[in-house]
Amino acid sequence: MSKSLPTFHDVLLARRTIAPYLASTPLHHHPQLDALLGATVFVKHENYQPIGAFKVRGGVNFMAHLTSEERQRGVVTASTGNHGQSVAYAAQLFGVRAVIVVPEGANPVKVNAMRAYGAEVVFHGADFEASKRHCATLEQEQALRFISSGDEPLLIAGVATHTLEILEAQPDIDVIIAPVGGGSGCAGACLVAKSINPRIQVIGVAAAGAPAGFLSWQAHAARTAPIATRAAGLATGAPFMMPQQIMWEHLDDFVLVEDSEMIEAVRIYLEKAKTLAELAGAAPLAAACKIRERLAGKRVALILSGGNASLEELALSLG
Repeated sequence: MSKSLPTFHDVLLARRTIAPYLASTPLHHHPQLDALLGATVFVKHENYQPIGAFKVRGGVNFMAHLTSEERQRGVVTASTGNHGQSVAYAAQLFGVRAVIVVPEGANPVKVNAMRAYGAEVVFHGADFEASKRHCATLEQEQALRFISSGDEPLLIAGVATHTLEILEAQPDIDVIIAPVGGGSGCAGACLVAKSINPRIQVIGVAAAGAPAGFLSWQAHAARTAPIATRAAGLATGAPFMMPQQIMWEHLDDFVLVEDSEMIEAVRIYLEKAKTLAELAGAAPLAAACKIRERLAGKRVALILSGGNASLEELALSLG
């Protein structure tokens, strides 16, 4: 049975659901970024979340709505890192068994965090798509409830609360830039921004080395592409169609950035905002630098989606 797309009403309900578990994250104005971009820049610090990433909003909202029978069965999902941490954290909150399938060579910072939250981590496959396929096997063998990292209305409604918080704090934002891996965060930004003020521009950003989401948005149809990026949070080789449908209707533009541009954006965040971003989290800043002429004089919100950088990523940015 197909799932219905989430609505703005679902986002309002999600905020009420997650409020007892998660505090609002800061929306900081960074004058040095203003000078860099020629705009008034606000950063939504989702790197301040308990797991260091925005996805925890969706995980808590999803887990809170599981039936008692589903909680007894447990859940399984695939992740390159932050979604897995979200599911692990939320599962621990609600006393649910969680199995997370990750690619071989997954970010050890994120893997260790998943285990610390009590999840069982299974390494399988060279990339996210292979890990995702293995979930189907575990789902059948162990009668687990599969959680898609993109095609779950409760996840999208949950993560969309970050944009609700942005516009409550700064209602006159002109542009919101959000990263696109699976697309739930960007779709959520579209859903909220266009419901509150259709004049707000929402711009998605993906890795040039993993353009499946961009190609699918461009074609208004599913497109796959090889994965060749260090940005684990953006390393998706096939689109999730629920976020895509929302982005097809509401996303104003889509920018691709190179790994080198994200590496530089991590350094800029460290130097000018004194904050830590992983590569995917720095992608909106990388995109803003790339299109700075278009942003001149505007009030811009950058969603810093996560700060779970590995030491290798930091070495690249500081080297």
